[in-house]
Formats: sequence, structure tokens, C-alpha cells
Amino acid sequence: MPRYDYDLFVIGGGSGGVRAARLSAGLGRRVAIAEEYRFGGTCVIRGCVPKKLFVYASQYSEHFEDAAGYGWTVPKADFDWPTLIANKDLEIARLEGVYRQGVERAGGETFSSRAVLADAHTVVLESENRAVTAERILIATGARPNPHAALPGHEHCIFSNEAFHLPELPRAIVIAGGGYIAVEFANIFHGLGVETTLVYRGKEILGRFDMDLRRMLHATMERKGIRILVQTIFDRVERRKDGRLEAHIPDSGVLVADQIMLALGRIPNTEGLGLEAAGVKTGLKGEILVDRLSRTSADNIWAIGDVTDRIQLTPVAIHEAMCFVETVFKGNPVEPDHDCVATAVFSQPEIGTVGLSEDEAAKRFSHLEVYRAEFRPMRNILAGRDERMLVKLVVDAGTRLVLGAHVLGPDAGEMAQLLGIALKAGLTKDDFDRTMAIHPTAAEEIVTMYNPSYRVRDGKRLD
Repeated sequence: MPRYDYDLFVIGGGSGGVRAARLSAGLGRRVAIAEEYRFGGTCVIRGCVPKKLFVYASQYSEHFEDAAGYGWTVPKADFDWPTLIANKDLEIARLEGVYRQGVERAGGETFSSRAVLADAHTVVLESENRAVTAERILIATGARPNPHAALPGHEHCIFSNEAFHLPELPRAIVIAGGGYIAVEFANIFHGLGVETTLVYRGKEILGRFDMDLRRMLHATMERKGIRILVQTIFDRVERRKDGRLEAHIPDSGVLVADQIMLALGRIPNTEGLGLEAAGVKTGLKGEILVDRLSRTSADNIWAIGDVTDRIQLTPVAIHEAMCFVETVFKGNPVEPDHDCVATAVFSQPEIGTVGLSEDEAAKRFSHLEVYRAEFRPMRNILAGRDERMLVKLVVDAGTRLVLGAHVLGPDAGEMAQLLGIALKAGLTKDDFDRTMAIHPTAAEEIVTMYNPSYRVRDGKRLD
């Protein structure tokens, strides 16, 4: 008889946990996975996927306007929020089934239950009031929005989770935060006709992104009609007698809205998991501490994804899951590679970026070449839309290695995915220059910027 009920028990049914469970079960291992909410996790249920559907919905207001320049007569459009919510929910339910069934078809067992560690090998399934044992345990419980409990009146606010299930579209919304979640939702709500204000304590939105992208997106959002207040914060939030909310901002007065959304970072889901009983150590933010192979301080327990607070992106969690399977069940130790990770911000216009920003590169390399093209994309010309696009390459002047690639404009995320391959492969600017352009495309600028726009030496720009 086996000593344990399972070879692997996975706690958390998000993208990382499901991938690990499905692949491990496919190798013939006895695998179980528990999810207390819905299979698919943040990305599928209340993150990347529904957000992108909302982005598409919000873009139609501009598409209808732009159609006139191409000869289309479009009648006055009406938007119905409940229809969007209902159709989104149908797609999310379908995807949830796909995630659960993927594990089961591979031979794994799924539990709809909160799972808590009783010790390093024992998992308590709370909804079933029973315990099971596993030789190895993988924790992939993800993260959740920071409630910002220190803010008086935070209980009146919503977070990204609730934004996907609002019973009605607000007339006005105030969003606190300057990261990609805050920026994306500001563009979404504005595109759906909501009066939108973004409040951020920093000097410029989207910290850690290239400064050219940040400034250009900021200016574009304001031209669209999104109000952005920087270097300030909420003092408190109060609910009025008429049900509307007031965001009190020092030196800036009071902002009145139907909804106030807090997008102030995310915190790992580790509370009440029994980590201490299992000998799993956590960091200052509650994140699970892991080594280079994602192993925790308990020899038989691993952790991947947002709960480790390394890089909080779905593809990273999936990559870490695949490395886990290679390491643990295939005898091929593989460290997750967190270097040069491409990412996108689905703002409007969107951002696609990979590698080092100009400021980051200037700190690491003594001499840079910066190639920069700013132009009006062809699709905006007949539409009469005065919205510009930016393509930028940051290059080490000594080796000609392309250190960073940054795009702001239509389909920037798609470009960044392909640029990610080039930068990961260590291609040089000469490789880019040898590549034939596709005309007419916006992406051709990536391979036709032959002369640097300026240089940076020892951190100082040389025009």
C-alpha cells in the first residue's frame, strides 16, 4: 500500500496550479488539486481574460467614431452593461470547465474546497471535513487586491474583483493607483462612457515602465478625457445620503463618484493556510519564500505563482509550474527563468514592452544608443484621430545587444510577444537591421531605425 494518498497535492486551481496538476497527472502520478473558489484562478475568472473582454468592449466607442472616415455611416450606438456582463460570464464559465476537465482527463482528481495544511504531508479539505496525505505538496494560491485597510472608508470601495460584477455601470468612477490594473480599468470605464478620474501618489503612472511610454500614455489618456491626478492620495472615503461616494483628497478637494476603486497592489494568499504547521516560511509581505527551484523551507513543499511574489504574471506562473514538473517528476532540475519577461498593458493605446527601460539600462551600461520613432499610425489617418504611436529600442553601444524594446500603440502587446523572442535570443541591433521590413505596417519601424536618435553616456543624454 502507498504510504500517502497522493504523489502530489496542489493547493490552488489557478493557471499555475492547474498546469502543474495536469502535467503531473499525465505522467501517471497520483494527483489531486483543490480550489476554494473557481477553477481558473485570478487570470481566468476575475483577471486577464474578463479584463481583455472588457477592453474589447470599451474600444467600440472609438471604432464607431473612426468608421466615418472610412466611409461608413454608423447610427448612434447604445451600450448595454448587463449584456456585456452576461456574455462575459458565459465565456468564463466555459473556461472554468476547460480548466477543471483538463486535470480530470489527465487522470487527476479535483476538489472544490478550501485546503489547509495540517502538517508537511497532510491537507485538510474543509468543505468535506476530512484530511488526505501527499508525498509532495505544491502551493499555488495566488494573490488578491490589497484592501488598503488603513484608508478610512475603504469598506465603501470596490476592487478589480468587484468591477467584473457591478450590477450597473457607474456614471462616474474614481480609481486609486497607477499600476497596470488601475490604468487599464481607467481606460475601460472611460471607453464605456463613464466619467473617470485616476489618482496616483507617484510622479508618473506605470512605475518601472520606460519613461517615454509612461509620459506619452499619460498625455494621451488626458486628451481622451480621463482626469489624472498625480502625487496625491485619498485622505478618506465617505458615503453620502444619496448613496454616492466622496473621495477626499488633501489640497484637491472632494471627488464625487458612484464607485471608488482601489488598485493599490496585490498581496499573497497565505493567511490561514497552515504554513507554520507545515514548516513553510514566509516573507514580510506574507509571500512564501522559495529557492531557485521553487522549493520552500519544507523539503517536500513547493510554491509557484503570485503567492511567491516574484513576478505576478500568469505566464510566469505557468512557466514555474512546468519547471516544477521537470524538476520533481522528470529528474531534470530546471530553474524558472525570470529574465527578460515580455509584458503588456492593455491601455488605450496599449503598451508592449520587454527588457530594460532606458533608465534601467543607463544604470547598468556606460554607453547606450537609443532608437526612437514617434508617428501617427496609418489606421488613425482617415479616421481623423490625432493619436500617435511610439517605438523605441535601447541598445548597448559596445556590444550592439538590444537591451530593451518598447512600443505604445495599436497591437503593441502582439509586437512585444515577438520582440520577446528576439531579446531572449540575444539578438543585436545589426540583426534587427538585417531583417526586411513588412510594408505598410507599424511594426516595420522596429527594423528601419538605422541611426540612433540619441546616445546616453554614463547616465547623461547626448543629443
